[in-house]
Amino acid sequence: MTTETNGEFRFRDIAVVAYAPSVISAMGHGAVMPVLALRASDLGANASMAAFVVALLGIGSLATSLPAGSLVARIGERRTLMGAGALDAVAMTVAFLSTSVVVLSIAVFVSGMSWTAFLIARQGFLIDATPLSHRARAMSLLGGSFRVGVFIGPLIGAGLIHLLGLPSVFLLAAAMSLCSAVIGGWMPDLGRSRSREQGHLSVRSVLWTYRRTFATLGVAVVIIGISRSVRTGLLPLWADHIHLEPAVVSLLFAGAALVDIALIFPGGWLLDRRGRQVVAIPVVLTVGVGCLLLPLTHDALSLGAVMALIAIGNGLGSGIVMTLGADAAPADGRAQFLGGWRLCGDIGGTGGPLLVSGLAAAFTLATAPIAIGIFALVGSVWVGYWTGHADRARLADR
Repeated sequence: MTTETNGEFRFRDIAVVAYAPSVISAMGHGAVMPVLALRASDLGANASMAAFVVALLGIGSLATSLPAGSLVARIGERRTLMGAGALDAVAMTVAFLSTSVVVLSIAVFVSGMSWTAFLIARQGFLIDATPLSHRARAMSLLGGSFRVGVFIGPLIGAGLIHLLGLPSVFLLAAAMSLCSAVIGGWMPDLGRSRSREQGHLSVRSVLWTYRRTFATLGVAVVIIGISRSVRTGLLPLWADHIHLEPAVVSLLFAGAALVDIALIFPGGWLLDRRGRQVVAIPVVLTVGVGCLLLPLTHDALSLGAVMALIAIGNGLGSGIVMTLGADAAPADGRAQFLGGWRLCGDIGGTGGPLLVSGLAAAFTLATAPIAIGIFALVGSVWVGYWTGHADRARLADR
């Protein structure tokens, strides 16, 4: 397979090995994310501590972004995917058994560690397996496969919560992670063969060589990550703040995921045909507007409307971060570069919940959506400029 020519390429030829592990794993994570803060609260955490527990997913991912890139370069995408799935299954089982916030926090941190390795392995495989002309749609479908799982997961989670109680969603996540690891074992390990031919570059040397890319477009990815993190870092806490039931919260997340899914194909088409800028800006802008509207919500209907607005931008931008990373990644040292790229996304994904936690502790929870909303509106200028610059550079290279 090559990334240079499309030939007779068909997405269905790689659908099972490329996207099925993502859908299955995301089902488990999708069931857990809406109620993770609520589970922490049940174990005795206050609003600030509950937000920190949610942030630990991103912190675990952040801590292992660079080592995960190096690991993929050394052992290949397939082995990394299998190991990450098994590790996440163990972490989610521990989360199910946890009786304290400390044990839950450790399990969430380990889950974040496994998740970043999983994502880098998925992204690296698709760069090899799809032609350049289909790259954005491939990444959009990868992002979309997570959204499909996140849509299905809360629906199953709501039923499990009703029948077996809130902790049962962690067992579901463990089972789904294990299944994704098994299916991942079927995929060809295209990147490992290339790494053997090229040798192994150090992560430091790759990051230094492409330092300007990380300082410009990488910062745009940080802004996108912070903006997107409100879905798991702020919205569940706000739902608890206005006294919504956990099952209702799960259903609201499922509805927002459905909006995401409906926009996957239009977003992928726009990315390939109209460039990266046209979808990157709405991702951040819709979060800015949605966060500024959030303090006005007081029931499930109004909160659902804000979540739908944010989901519109997020759905159009399905796969945007992975697409930008695939565009910028060099052939030599690609996995190490993608580890650095993942680090940028993780800084954003971690920074958002930590910002929510800090604002809730220092002031009130109501200050968090205002601060993040203003940040997103201002950050959309940076995102628009540098994604536009990347679009022009990419067209010039063709």
